[in-house]
Amino acid sequence: MINTVKINDISSLFMMISEQEYRDDLGRFRDLFVYRGMPNADFNLVTSLMRTCKDKRKELEPCILRNFTKYAALEEPSIERSVWSQMIFGQHHGLPTRLLDWSFSLLIALHFSTSEIDMDKMAEHDSVVWQIDVHELHRLLPEKYRNECKRVNNTVFSIDMMENVCSSLAQYDEDMGDSSMVIIEPPSVDKRIVNQFSFFSVIPCEMEDIEGFLDKNTQNTYKYIIDKSLRWQIRDILDHQNISERIVYPGLDGLSRWIGRHYFVKS
Repeated sequence: MINTVKINDISSLFMMISEQEYRDDLGRFRDLFVYRGMPNADFNLVTSLMRTCKDKRKELEPCILRNFTKYAALEEPSIERSVWSQMIFGQHHGLPTRLLDWSFSLLIALHFSTSEIDMDKMAEHDSVVWQIDVHELHRLLPEKYRNECKRVNNTVFSIDMMENVCSSLAQYDEDMGDSSMVIIEPPSVDKRIVNQFSFFSVIPCEMEDIEGFLDKNTQNTYKYIIDKSLRWQIRDILDHQNISERIVYPGLDGLSRWIGRHYFVKS
């Protein structure tokens, strides 16, 4: 089930940010939710591979990865050894892949939810933050994947864990069908991945409708719709908390984006 919640005021926003489950076994407030922010509430959950290759993605994905690896190996030779590394490294640099970006940080998701290419449109439409429960998705995995997690006492997969249970995309698609998907934490190849607290969901080729899968198979999926009247206020709150392009995109590119938005004049 997808639980839809409308954020109409700042007090509702603060409740969302502070919503963490108390765990008796730890005596701490912890959860394992990951978040995805998008600037328009009408946008669907789709991968860049879905958008680019549509119904041809199963046959074109190997070509994309093969050609990317052929040239990218000059910069990062290690990606030749793992299709999972190829996808993560490619996703990081804008390659169409089956990966869907998430963050462990709700504030980072809110950043993307309140970041608009055309800033004049900030107040024209609602934005959205999606929340999924990694533990809930873990319980849907095939047994060999759950056993691998148990072996290392973890719920989120690494590249090495994926290599241990599945060495090819064809095998992954066969294992998952359209009824489960892995959440993978990328290696810290640069500061951007670290600062964004990045995670990826690996979408099986048979999963045509990601939102339909979540609606059918989960109970803790939330779609937080941010009212358009709040977007600029939330944006300024995030900037005051140092959640901005300077952090999300470390380096001069992020600095330039932040300065450009900071001095943007609302019409």
